[in-house]
Amino acid sequence: MMEEEQGREDPFEEEELFEHYSFTADSGQKPLRIDKFLMNLVRNATRNKIQKAARDGNIRVNDQVVRQNYRVKPGDTIRVLFEHPPYEHLIQPEDIPLNIVYEDDSLLVVDKPPGMVVHPGHGNYTGTLINALANHLGQMPMNSDNRPGLVHRIDKDTSGLLVIAKTEQAMVHLARQFFDRTTEREYLALVWGNPEAEEGTIEGAIGRNPKNRLQMQVFPEGEQGKPARTHYRVLERFRYVTLVSCRLETGRTHQIRVHMKYIGHPLFNDERYGGDRILKGTTFTKYRQFVENAFKILPRQALHARTLGFTHPATGERLFFEAAIPEDMAACIEKWRHYTQHQAEE
Repeated sequence: MMEEEQGREDPFEEEELFEHYSFTADSGQKPLRIDKFLMNLVRNATRNKIQKAARDGNIRVNDQVVRQNYRVKPGDTIRVLFEHPPYEHLIQPEDIPLNIVYEDDSLLVVDKPPGMVVHPGHGNYTGTLINALANHLGQMPMNSDNRPGLVHRIDKDTSGLLVIAKTEQAMVHLARQFFDRTTEREYLALVWGNPEAEEGTIEGAIGRNPKNRLQMQVFPEGEQGKPARTHYRVLERFRYVTLVSCRLETGRTHQIRVHMKYIGHPLFNDERYGGDRILKGTTFTKYRQFVENAFKILPRQALHARTLGFTHPATGERLFFEAAIPEDMAACIEKWRHYTQHQAEE
């Protein structure tokens, strides 16, 4: 829905302004005041802050300063600039333990724990994976979004595997593999409900929810958003929840979380997409207490990036990695397994 600008010279460079946000309005954008438009996209932004930026001449559309009542049109390029660098560009090395699965001169693969933010920004400026990598590696190549080393990302509360580029060559080569969809990625997800089919494919363009800027949603007709495809397979059924394997053909923001909700099976304890409520099961107090205890064991969405496969950018060797399910998710799955077996015996 929104794409960051790439590869264009900055005509305001001499003013020593720093680009904090850059958006391109999609083709389906309806006329909307720019202050409201930015309120829907910039986290933690107040209307006063946006309007002050406009008064200061720091909001530009198609390289022209605009007032806060400017109405955004399809294809507009919107940039927000200030006199200091964005906090997420001021990355401080931090001595944070890393679970490094593999490392050589070109790249490293890490197993990210749940609860760790990948990149600084939006109120999380310390304690991130990039802060830890800056301490471990020092300099890293910048990707097209000016984010060091990153080829792909996973959400804060999703655990699992990430590959990090250590050289410009590795960055370009790995980014091309993700773009061409030649990587292999499998996720484990515990979802609400009992899918009818043993396996299936979910298709539906994913874009930002116009009513909630923190959520993404499926646009089934494809009039908005970007095309997305997820393949899923049932691994184990626990009556009211199901363990599934998900393989990504595309890599959109919150893709698995959004697609599984779209087919009626939100991820277990996914607060953002409604999975933190009892969606399936009985009304008995004993069952409700059981689910609440399961939520406490796994206080996040039940999603783990278990496998990652790609071609090494320097040697051409095909590499494949697998990360064990973290303790919180494994304990939650075992709790549901025990519950199902106990119910079957009654």
